[in-house]
Amino acid sequence: MANKIALITGSSSGFGLLTSIELASAGYHVVATMRDLSRRAKLDQAAAAAGVTDKVDIRALDVTHSRDIATVVDTVVSDYGRIDVLVNNAGFAVAGFAEDIKLEELRLQLETNFFGTVAMTKAVLPVMRQQGAGHIIQISSIVGLQGSATLSSYAASKHALEGWSESLRLEVKPLGIQVVLVEPGAFDTGIWTQGAHMGEESKKSTSLNFKRSLRMREVIRKIPKADPIAVARAIVAIAENPRPKLRYLVGRDAKIQLAMKRLLPWKIYEKMIANFLKIDQTP
Repeated sequence: MANKIALITGSSSGFGLLTSIELASAGYHVVATMRDLSRRAKLDQAAAAAGVTDKVDIRALDVTHSRDIATVVDTVVSDYGRIDVLVNNAGFAVAGFAEDIKLEELRLQLETNFFGTVAMTKAVLPVMRQQGAGHIIQISSIVGLQGSATLSSYAASKHALEGWSESLRLEVKPLGIQVVLVEPGAFDTGIWTQGAHMGEESKKSTSLNFKRSLRMREVIRKIPKADPIAVARAIVAIAENPRPKLRYLVGRDAKIQLAMKRLLPWKIYEKMIANFLKIDQTP
């Protein structure tokens, strides 16, 4: 176990940070990457507290820069000889009603959450093919399985990731490579607070959806968020499972939401969502 190498993106906070520590504690040597190394302090502190500083190698990587991806992956292979686990965690959420989101904002969302993940995955496939083994763990979302008001851009990026990863799994599983989707519900990672990116037009009081946004944001703020350590531990369990499933839904709320969507007639489901989020009121 000690010689297994895990490469993780988006490790400065949230799931990426916690997963780095949990994998290191499980005996992996972790290459934890993040876009901005000035944000590494929290990971350094967590590694020191867990006694795994010597097992966490922190490196800079922006997944929207394809040349940097190739360089980092090549360097990791050169330094450690292999990559056993890739955790594609880097991403963010653009929030706002779809009619307020600019095309360039949607494109940036897809560039990071989808194309960045695709580029990372393609970069590690050759070494995993040569090894005849490897786990590629994609951090998706419950929003990758169902739409969500004011998260159309985020949902689009995760729906794309779901379809691409499912197809990829069919292609590479015969080669010994496991592709897995992790679909968390609402967890307290900061993605909806300090990590949230509101669309530029969505923040303006001139938006026709401004009052609806305020009402919905207040509802979302009050929804309990679970401890994200559950997701990190699920990722470790997947990494150590030689035959993992394609999808892992994590969080009671995610399981309830998906069950409701699948079981309820659509007219009832969409009306219930509109009432709960208070977006059925005008303006």
